[in-house]
Amino acid sequence: MNKLLSHACIPFVALALLGATPALAQDLTVPQKNAVRSATQYLSFAGFSRNGLIRQLSSDSGDGYKVADATVAVDSLKVDWNKQAARSAKNYVDMMGFSCKRLIQQLSSKSGDQYTVAEATYGAKTVGVCQ
Repeated sequence: MNKLLSHACIPFVALALLGATPALAQDLTVPQKNAVRSATQYLSFAGFSRNGLIRQLSSDSGDGYKVADATVAVDSLKVDWNKQAARSAKNYVDMMGFSCKRLIQQLSSKSGDQYTVAEATYGAKTVGVCQ
C-alpha cells in the first residue's frame, strides 16, 4: 500500500518542482480528471504554454479530449507559464542558435508554442539570448 501511494505522488511532486500544482476541491468530470492526468504527464517532460497544452490535449493527433474538457483540465492546474516558457526556450537554444527576436517569435507564434509575448520574452531573457 505504501509503495502504491509513493508512486501515485510522483506526478504531483514533479509538477510542484515545475511550478504546477493541481487545484484543490474542484469538481471535475471523469474526462476532465483524465485530461488533468494527461496534462501533468506532458508537463513532467516538456515545457508547454497554456494554449499549446490545450491544443495537445484536444487535437486528433494528440489526446483527442474535447476542447472544453482540455481547457477545464489545464485551468485547474496552477502552472507557472513563465517557467514553462523558460523550459521551452532552453530546449530551443540547446538545439540551435536563435536571436532574441526569432526565439520570442517561435515561442509566441500560433504555429509554434503559443506562449504570450510576455511569457516568450521572459523565456528568451531567462536563457540569455536577449540582453
